[in-house]
Amino acid sequence: MQWNLVNSHVDLHGQLNFIFDLPYWMDPAHTYRAIFIQSQASWFVVTGQDFTIDAHRTGGIVGNGQHWWSWYGNATRLDGDGRPVALSLVNVTRGTVRDFTVDSPPFWCNAVADARDVVYDGMRCIAQNADATYFGQNIVWNTDGIDTFRADNITLRNFDITSGDDCLAIKGVKALEHSQIARERTNESTGIAFGSLGQYADLPDYVNNVLLEDVTLIQPDPQIYFKSWTGTRIGFPPTGGGAGGGRVSGVVVRNVKLENVTTPIQLYQTNLGHPGDAPSKLQFANLTFENWTGTAQGATMVDFECSPAAPCENLSFKSIDVAPPMGTSPTYSCVNVASVSGLPAGACPAVKKA
Repeated sequence: MQWNLVNSHVDLHGQLNFIFDLPYWMDPAHTYRAIFIQSQASWFVVTGQDFTIDAHRTGGIVGNGQHWWSWYGNATRLDGDGRPVALSLVNVTRGTVRDFTVDSPPFWCNAVADARDVVYDGMRCIAQNADATYFGQNIVWNTDGIDTFRADNITLRNFDITSGDDCLAIKGVKALEHSQIARERTNESTGIAFGSLGQYADLPDYVNNVLLEDVTLIQPDPQIYFKSWTGTRIGFPPTGGGAGGGRVSGVVVRNVKLENVTTPIQLYQTNLGHPGDAPSKLQFANLTFENWTGTAQGATMVDFECSPAAPCENLSFKSIDVAPPMGTSPTYSCVNVASVSGLPAGACPAVKKA
């Protein structure tokens, strides 16, 4: 379904129900691809400019995702499986989505691509796997709350995400700047991700000037993390790739509350890598973490595994007060970090080679 909205206001009081005829959606003839990166499929696509979709906290999408999750189980899925993004804003300028709910998205809950000046104010996404096979575990791969790429000036307020994957994933692709504000609450997810980046060898990823503030992350496995592919291309997107360059800079993450997370702050540049891969040339720099409180499952508070080909620069930590388990002391790991400030003396020595 696609809407092209121009100078429009839509009041959506009811729920759009996603039929769960899996053979239908897995037929390539019924797969609509509006998003460039990773060849993702989409279900409800909105394009246009100067519009508002207001769901008044009663409207949204019923994705019937449980049928997909039980069908695939905890397995790797190749491109073309048909699982669509529930709501995609593509080629949008000055669009607003307000008080919208997506229940059980088969795949990502939201995507914003090739867009600018977009506001989400009130988005609730619920992906909870009720399959008895995964009792006690919310294993629902790729049910991200929202993924953004080739997008500029995206404002996210009042997100409430429960999923088995990223609640927010900020991707780059091409030299467009991101300027984003997020106020989020996420439960049972893998946290907020910058990446993965560097997947496309010929398309450098740039992510600039991102502000995340007033974020609450609740157990069992959320965190703020940064990730890139290695410097070796293995296969091709959407399921392979690597060797892409670029830079992530000007990220500020402040006013964060944590409840029993794994590693609060993490960065690694070997996503889906192999032993012997060339190091990534994508650089992370000018990252600020300020006013963090709460608890962690382990002692490691900060784990930066940067690339020797592009060491991390200018990492700043201010007022980090996250408690490790009782009886342990906080630890810090820094590999290939060129400059850092604000951590205890000797906790994170600069340029420690891998």
